[in-house]
Amino acid sequence: MHHTETSMDALRHAGDELADATVATLFERGEVGTFNALMRYVSTAGAPLPDGLPDVAREYLEATRVPPAWVDWAEMEKARLFFIDNNVHISTALSFAAMPACYVVPHVARLLSATHGLEYPSKRMAETGQFTVYLMQPDAFEAGGRFIPAAQKVRLLHASIRHHLAREDRWDTGALGTPICQEDMIGGQMFFSLLVLDSLHRLGIHMSAEGADAYYYAWRVVGAMLGVDQDAVPKSLDEARRFLDQYMVRHMGPSEEGAHLTRQLIDLYEEVVPGTFFDPIVSALIRYLVGDTCADWLHVPRTSWDAVVKAVPHLLGVLETIEDRSPLGAWALDRLGHLTTVLELSSLTRGRVMHYAIPEQLKKDYGITSAVPRTHRWIPPAASVS
Repeated sequence: MHHTETSMDALRHAGDELADATVATLFERGEVGTFNALMRYVSTAGAPLPDGLPDVAREYLEATRVPPAWVDWAEMEKARLFFIDNNVHISTALSFAAMPACYVVPHVARLLSATHGLEYPSKRMAETGQFTVYLMQPDAFEAGGRFIPAAQKVRLLHASIRHHLAREDRWDTGALGTPICQEDMIGGQMFFSLLVLDSLHRLGIHMSAEGADAYYYAWRVVGAMLGVDQDAVPKSLDEARRFLDQYMVRHMGPSEEGAHLTRQLIDLYEEVVPGTFFDPIVSALIRYLVGDTCADWLHVPRTSWDAVVKAVPHLLGVLETIEDRSPLGAWALDRLGHLTTVLELSSLTRGRVMHYAIPEQLKKDYGITSAVPRTHRWIPPAASVS
């Protein structure tokens, strides 16, 4: 698949027809409050839908209650085991690479600033972390799993943001395209998949080609369930590299909103890190993973830890070698990674379950060893834009 500037421009003006129509009808009928109140009781797949749910919402939930028919479940299991094997590293990459990458796209940073309250900057990170954990549970797509309801709600949340920005004259659609358009949704999918894999590689994590492919495949499934046009989505990591390079060349740059969101992210994780001595490692990790140019655009401070962080891949390489050679070591490191991820998520959520709801108005301020063999080490696809 090869996207041209023309095809990318077309994706900039496309939203999500099903979710957009559902949200528009809920607002027209004044049923958003009723929907949100009732949907707090729908958190697991297969649960009966509550009485009193608006008809249009019920139709939407019925239409989106199962994953795509083309899903390869063996590949999804490989992705789950890959996540278990690398969960703490994936969490690090999501926090310190994928999120800052969102902020280095000025119109995305502007949208995030317009739709997330500044008084609770951990909300988006908590939602992202919780969503990923739901996805990688063994029962994610079965009755009792939490992923499908979360995906259904996130899809409507995106549609509600498009609804508000289009009607409140707070978004220049002519210049910026549709808010949370297909191009940006695919770009976000690349951030949370390919860019995470790039970051793991940069950190020195040992990944098999099979595991990397499976992880990317899982995010293709996620994209399908979030309303991303599958005809436009890159099917392989090589195609993903071409799309991401083209997307970033089209849009990346500095912005006040991006710098502000990055400052919030740094402050948030400095609070999570015990004490103050290790605080500079947050900025150093971001700079190391996104590179000096993007870090400078985001006003990531330079610290004495910048040089120290460059030694992290060597340290992780030693731990990865232990994990490769020792089943007991692999089990211990997997358990440690799991506990670290749980503690981080608990800190971000402040012990609460994050509920995805349709905002009625936008805020004005703004222990298992991997079954995938560690052979055929994954090498990131080469850059397609010089």
